[in-house]
Amino acid sequence: MKKRYNIENVDIYQLSEESKITISGWALNKENILPDFDLYVNGIKTEFEIAKMPRWDVIQNFELDRDSLYCGFRIAAETKENIAKLRLIKKDKGLYEEILLLKGSALEKTIKHYSVRYSLDGFIKLPESNMGLIEGWAFSFYNEPVYVYIIDQDENKVDMAKEVRLRKELVDYKYAKEGQENCGFSIKFPYSDSLKYYLVIESGEFRKVFDIAKINKVSLATRMKRKASKINRKNIKRGFTYLRKRGAIQTVKRLFKGPANTNYDRWFREHRVTNSQLDVQRQTHFAYEPKISIIVPTYNTPINFLKEMIDTVKEQSYSNWELCIADGSNPDNEARKVILDYAKKDERIKVTLLDENYGISGNTNKALEIANGDYVGLYDHDDILELDCLYEIVASLQDDKHDIIYTDEDKYNNDMELYVDPNIKPDWSPDLFYSHNYITHFFVVKTDIIKGVGGFDSTYDGAQDYDIMFKCIEKARSIYHLPKIVYHWRMHAASTAENPESKMYCYEAGQKAIQAHYDRVGIDATVEMMPKPFWGMYHTIYHTKGNPLVSIIIPNMDHKDVLKTCVDSLYKVNTYQNFELIIVENNSKEKDTFSYYQELKTAHNNVKIVKWEKEFNYSLINNFGVTYASGDYILFLNNDTQVITPTAISEMLGNCMRDDVGIVGAKLLYEDDTIQHAGVVIGFGGYAGHIFNGNPADDYGFTMRAIINNNYSAVTAACLMTKRSVFDLVGGFEEQFRVACNDVDFCLKVRKAGYLVVYNAFSIWHHFESKSRGYENNAEKVKRYNAEVAKFRARWPEILEKGDPYYSPLFDIKKAPFDLKE
Repeated sequence: MKKRYNIENVDIYQLSEESKITISGWALNKENILPDFDLYVNGIKTEFEIAKMPRWDVIQNFELDRDSLYCGFRIAAETKENIAKLRLIKKDKGLYEEILLLKGSALEKTIKHYSVRYSLDGFIKLPESNMGLIEGWAFSFYNEPVYVYIIDQDENKVDMAKEVRLRKELVDYKYAKEGQENCGFSIKFPYSDSLKYYLVIESGEFRKVFDIAKINKVSLATRMKRKASKINRKNIKRGFTYLRKRGAIQTVKRLFKGPANTNYDRWFREHRVTNSQLDVQRQTHFAYEPKISIIVPTYNTPINFLKEMIDTVKEQSYSNWELCIADGSNPDNEARKVILDYAKKDERIKVTLLDENYGISGNTNKALEIANGDYVGLYDHDDILELDCLYEIVASLQDDKHDIIYTDEDKYNNDMELYVDPNIKPDWSPDLFYSHNYITHFFVVKTDIIKGVGGFDSTYDGAQDYDIMFKCIEKARSIYHLPKIVYHWRMHAASTAENPESKMYCYEAGQKAIQAHYDRVGIDATVEMMPKPFWGMYHTIYHTKGNPLVSIIIPNMDHKDVLKTCVDSLYKVNTYQNFELIIVENNSKEKDTFSYYQELKTAHNNVKIVKWEKEFNYSLINNFGVTYASGDYILFLNNDTQVITPTAISEMLGNCMRDDVGIVGAKLLYEDDTIQHAGVVIGFGGYAGHIFNGNPADDYGFTMRAIINNNYSAVTAACLMTKRSVFDLVGGFEEQFRVACNDVDFCLKVRKAGYLVVYNAFSIWHHFESKSRGYENNAEKVKRYNAEVAKFRARWPEILEKGDPYYSPLFDIKKAPFDLKE
């Protein structure tokens, strides 16, 4: 008989005032779930905390279902005792089994007498560079400063760039407590194969030195095999395929962060509607109770999927609905018999039997013909609704009878019985919708609108929903996003969700749907389908008709070489040549700077050097520069930037020329080609923060938002384009924001005036801002920064209170980006 538990690690930190214990492993009771435990220290029963952890290896080894997944555990306890004996008891319906006993020399081996906990994730030499990268975490139990640095074989400190990382999972899994999670580090340093390097972790009297060469061998080879082998051979192969495609450091990150989908499944099950809540909802009566017609085309649908699809409508807590099914199944197929049987038992289920298969659009139109509700919802024949779906939609219509409502969704892995891949959406984001159909399900629209646009068009079969959404959106007055996961897109072998290559025509039809929308509304643009593996994602190239003049404003103080790098890229890399360059000189001291200005004016007839002789104030300097601008479009640009993509300016300009757009930002990369800017979310740190910061340049970001165009509340002014008319309309940058908050404030003013802020992922620049120096590095600057943030908070209380519309309230703004609220 297989042993039904395993203790994998025990750590004891015996400190001057207390002892800290952690025990990790897995265990199963008779019901094949995690049992209860008793912990005894020196014979005394001791309280503890426990984190449940997923263990695929265990459920595969014992051939269990997913209900047993969280049989892993990590126990954390504290005691004032010096530990002489440690016991862990597994309890199972009155039966007790000792699964851990430590005493004597075995116990002594686990005891540590220092107050620093640490772990090293891995070290690699970065490909195609002479740099090394090491990542890990370290903190003091007593919150004392912990210093992490690199030395060489002569014990000289090595120059390095260190980035602090949030490691919330350490709190979740009981390694650390709240307040200690900001302990991750990522260190980059010059590396030579001929030299020896050591990582030092230091705090008070504690000092630990690691040979970096040995870290390399253990972390990337042994740990990767160890992690992968816990699953199966197929996943080992996947792991090394991922290593080849994405590189070593991304593989390390993937291995040590853990499977997000597994964590999501647990999160969703903990946050879905409860039976008691459903009971309350069934007794609720709204002032406005519209009938919702859910339309479904069916065709030989597998019976188990069909029944679940219908049952999750029948059991809705809101009852004023009708399910309109157009069935094209073979007459002798069991699916048709099941559908007719349901219809006999519930008059709200309406069926039209098709004499032939009219295709997906034609069949759906047949279902639409029998719909007579106030709203229509689009539903697939093998998907699943949460039982509060319609209730939540109707609740959202009480104050405003929105024309369109869409919800969040995820996928249901039918084979593994897991909820995965959540699509947690922003409020209405036109540019995200132009980039891909992020709305998909559940889409609900007023019946008169969807019928008024002529229903579904078979020209777009495969993306017929995308096409009709565009047509409905064109007619809509109000579009509401319901930030709740109430729709599950079932994944199985035949579904597009499971096998995207099975329906390439869908993506081609999607491209046609976007282009048709542009043609209808008069937007001068061309749509490109992004290449594999980004099928279903689209790049819109907006034409710059007339090639208007762009005024590029660059504030500068000395640093001639930095400025030259920027300017050279504008003339030698950038392909959009109808620009003027306005350099705002601000108290430079070096002769080389002024000599370079003269060189520029001699070499180019589109350069202006204007002087701002007062103290530095970012807002006033840029406002001053605009007074010298002749262009209808203004590009605010830091002197420490550099064009990467030749079409960077034309990409921004094309977006900015749209009537509905007021500001366009770009994708900015640090010198090491990790992301410096890919959009700004309001609320982080009580103010605002960049998302995807520090991720690799090709990182997809949450739901692909780092690599496709979409909307945000703000972008950085290090590279920001706006219309001159919009700049004048809102009064430019605010003088009170001398250094901080000025760009975010400007963006919010433009949004308040009714314009969109666009992040253009195809306009890519370097921004040589130091990752290690931070924004404020002395007491005076910190004081000034805090004062400006306080002014910002007083100026924009509503968005800080209600939340950023382009960032879901399901995410915790106080934690790392795209981290779900507990």
